Amino acid sequence: MSSYPHNEYSTNFFCLSNKTKNHNGVVLQEINLVVWKVLGRFVPHITHIQKLKLNHHQALTLVKCLCQEISALNLPSNSDYYSNPIVEASTNGAYEVLQEIAEIADTFPQAIWYADKSKHYMIQLAILHRCEKVYNLTYQMSDHKHFHKTLKDNDHNNLLHLAGKLAPQQKLNLVSGAALQMQRELQWFKEIETFVHPKYKTERNKDNETPEMLFRKEHKKLVRDGEEWMKKTADSYTITAGLITTMVFAAAITVPGGNNGDTGHPIYAKTLSFLIFAIADAISLFTSTTSLLLFLSILTARYAEQDFLHTLPSRLIMGLATLFLSTTSMMIAFGASLYLLFGQGKDWILIPIAVLSCLPITCFVTLQFPLLVELISCTYGRGLFGKQSDRPFY
Repeated sequence: MSSYPHNEYSTNFFCLSNKTKNHNGVVLQEINLVVWKVLGRFVPHITHIQKLKLNHHQALTLVKCLCQEISALNLPSNSDYYSNPIVEASTNGAYEVLQEIAEIADTFPQAIWYADKSKHYMIQLAILHRCEKVYNLTYQMSDHKHFHKTLKDNDHNNLLHLAGKLAPQQKLNLVSGAALQMQRELQWFKEIETFVHPKYKTERNKDNETPEMLFRKEHKKLVRDGEEWMKKTADSYTITAGLITTMVFAAAITVPGGNNGDTGHPIYAKTLSFLIFAIADAISLFTSTTSLLLFLSILTARYAEQDFLHTLPSRLIMGLATLFLSTTSMMIAFGASLYLLFGQGKDWILIPIAVLSCLPITCFVTLQFPLLVELISCTYGRGLFGKQSDRPFY
């Protein structure tokens, strides 16, 4: 009899505990919803990102459920339920769909080997359509990847031939400028070159073309566009670097305040603001001259295909970096010069000088810094290719 009240108490406590947990979960969901709504008011882009992530999660959940249901139907192993999804996923870069389909490879061993009408399999489609996340599944693949290395299509194109073809325009537009687009194409070609057997580098297709010959033919216009883009960009920056060099050199030989008539030394030589002016002006002169020479080297480059991979982007990166440093140093030197001439005993004048000096620097950062960041990311970044996760893929 004594155990009954105890069990009733335990049951009531368990129910209360569950209600509390459910209540806490509902409260957390409400708080999360309110936070997203508030953020959406101030940053509308966040709401758009949230919807995209939610749609992506729901689509992936639907794919998992469909794969499980089809697997439970015990259909023949040669069933083609996955033919269209494999082709579409490989073409559009939906690597998560391919991973889910690969999970049921024991039930449908042919699922991952479906091809389109041109006899292009998953890896071939990924290369043709420049879907790096689908191609990166080869890093998680077992010994089956060795079979992929030998694949050829109806025109006897091996994987390196496919990498030599020009990427779809929507994929090229993911990076700005024809030079960076050419760099991206070279990165793909070099990656596939390391993937296939060395003998495929000189193998000829149905049109008697090697992969390198096909690459040059397909990318002839892109090389010309990249050369034009590089020269126009370098030409514009050359003018800016030349103007900065002229101004800071003139400021160096005509120091603010003048020189002592007896000794020839600058009158304000011992003041801190003059020291700042001298150092900033020297840095600006040296960096602007370096920037000018780098941009001139871009204008006189030979513009071979391989130069777009590292040589030309590296010169443009160093030129932009030194130009930014010279612009900043020039503004510091000009601000120190103004303070020397008009700000003695008036510390408040530093505020308008600092604010006005930040205007050209802010404009440079806003308008040109994104290009510099993209150049560094494409040239020295993590790269497109590599293992995405430890999850095995077929």
